[in-house]
Amino acid sequence: MTESTPLDEEHTELLSAFIDSHGFLSWLNLAVTELERGRVVLSVPYDEKLVNPGSPVGSIHGGIAASLVDTASGFALRSTFDDPTTGSLATTDLNVTYLRPATADLRVEAEVLRAGDSMGFTDTLVTSVAPDGENKEIAVGRTSYRLFR
Repeated sequence: MTESTPLDEEHTELLSAFIDSHGFLSWLNLAVTELERGRVVLSVPYDEKLVNPGSPVGSIHGGIAASLVDTASGFALRSTFDDPTTGSLATTDLNVTYLRPATADLRVEAEVLRAGDSMGFTDTLVTSVAPDGENKEIAVGRTSYRLFR
């Protein structure tokens, strides 16, 4: 794992502004909760528009969790760039394992496993509050990215 060090408030504001200007991410109401070098935590509030049609428990569509894994991983890797606002990256592999339905707000934490010159790898954890009131893991993910520094 990479060593986590806090990034300045400017980087958090830039990331939040990017989310606000991005159609899909702003539609999700995605928010930056924590941002450090090599680690990011994002959240999405529960919303009926995210629910699987016909779900008897009001579970959030799995594609939302997959999008969170991908997005958080990219942001975590970008935080390892000398200048996170420059360069780019492309997902080369995205693996999501679903553990249980999500029926409340979502939280995703992505941590960089390795960020080399051209490839980066992350582990992610998506959690939500279960009907019993406990915070539980709903999905885990692992990604790889091509980095263009």
